[in-house]
Amino acid sequence: MTKTLGDKLVVAISSRALFDLDKSHEIFEKQGVEVYSKYQIEQEEQVLEPGPAFALVKKLLALNHQSPDAPLVEVVLLSRNSADTGLRIFNSIKHYGLDISRAAFTSGRSPYAYVSAFSSHLFLSTDVNDVKAALTDGFAAATILPKSGHYASSSSEVRFAFDGDAVVFSDEAEIIYKTNGLDAFTKNEVESANKPLAGGPFKNFLAALHRLQSEYAGMEECPIRTALVTARSAPAHERVIKTLRDWDIRIDEALFLGGMKKAEFLKSFEADVFFDDQSIHCDAASELVATGHVPHGIANQE
Repeated sequence: MTKTLGDKLVVAISSRALFDLDKSHEIFEKQGVEVYSKYQIEQEEQVLEPGPAFALVKKLLALNHQSPDAPLVEVVLLSRNSADTGLRIFNSIKHYGLDISRAAFTSGRSPYAYVSAFSSHLFLSTDVNDVKAALTDGFAAATILPKSGHYASSSSEVRFAFDGDAVVFSDEAEIIYKTNGLDAFTKNEVESANKPLAGGPFKNFLAALHRLQSEYAGMEECPIRTALVTARSAPAHERVIKTLRDWDIRIDEALFLGGMKKAEFLKSFEADVFFDDQSIHCDAASELVATGHVPHGIANQE
């Protein structure tokens, strides 16, 4: 029986996150929609180069090869293009053999409203306003940064890395740190070790990954691996561990770095994508791995 979208891990992605549309976008910005439309139609047989999230999407869709009768992952395209100018995008999807058949083309308007309609667990875009709108509506969403580094994972696994506070968890602890400093943060986390943190914008996505991993229970290897990569260290680690236990969510690796820079650890983990709420961490990580900035929490209100 074919699975419904509700049974799958659904990732919604913008066309500029999937493909390199910088030249096209520049034409749109400088010369307007009519010149842009003419250019896209003239170039519709020219294959687009991969964008910052292309490698991640390709690996996610490859998971379906293991269960072709009941695919576990669905990727949907959300684009500000019209159906007419979007034909080049679908031609490029066909060229690369990406199994993407569902799409919303909105002719210049924000497509984020369709994140909900497609029952998406994750929305990746290059438009920060669309991402913020999706986050406000309670969806996991990130602004995918241009991939300036040349590192690519050699693993066949799909590897997700997450920051903790304001991403997987709420920013309640981070607010204390930002407001009152490290000592007050540590004191609060020790005293609250048995009180689970509230969920952040990526809690439900992490839970969806956990459910997908359970599909491989009993097999020698699971093709999905997750890591928590946080600036926390002991003794603030205990609350995090007990929170995940309370949620009944397993995470494969947990790195408590005590303020050390994250980029090299992400390379060692061979992350296919990393999500963090702080731009400074995202900028450094994007030199090595695909990175999504999560514009949520107190760090993004300054």
